[in-house]
Amino acid sequence: MSSIWKNIATLGPVGYIPFAPGTFGSLIGLILFTLLRPSAVFLAIIILAGFFLGVYASSIAEHLFNEKDSGKIVIDEAVGILVSFLFLPTAAAYLVAAFLLFRTFDIIKPFPIRHAEKKFRHGFGIMIDDIIAGIYTNIFLHVWMLIF
Repeated sequence: MSSIWKNIATLGPVGYIPFAPGTFGSLIGLILFTLLRPSAVFLAIIILAGFFLGVYASSIAEHLFNEKDSGKIVIDEAVGILVSFLFLPTAAAYLVAAFLLFRTFDIIKPFPIRHAEKKFRHGFGIMIDDIIAGIYTNIFLHVWMLIF
């Protein structure tokens, strides 16, 4: 059963990609969104379910990998980027902008992202920083839409 949870946390082989696995995890989220084109309500349900699934799977995978917030765990990026898309137009330009901004926030980790990542442990800590990066991305793009 542990291997199933580890596979969920790594999104199967995606977490084992030797370079930029987080970027590929985000790409999985983008592809999922593009294929499903969910309504805002359904997207919120997916995010909520993905968050709780990710917390549990990441906690188990972190223990199995015996490393804190292993780079192989990428479910957090897939769920976090979905937050970026909430209530946004589904035009390709917005999806690409969301992808690039999300990756930037996830890598740079402006306050309180880095703080949350350090404060919380195990699966919750793994997931929450990407959720916040998704929120930052979403706010940035909504402000952009208001201004332009």
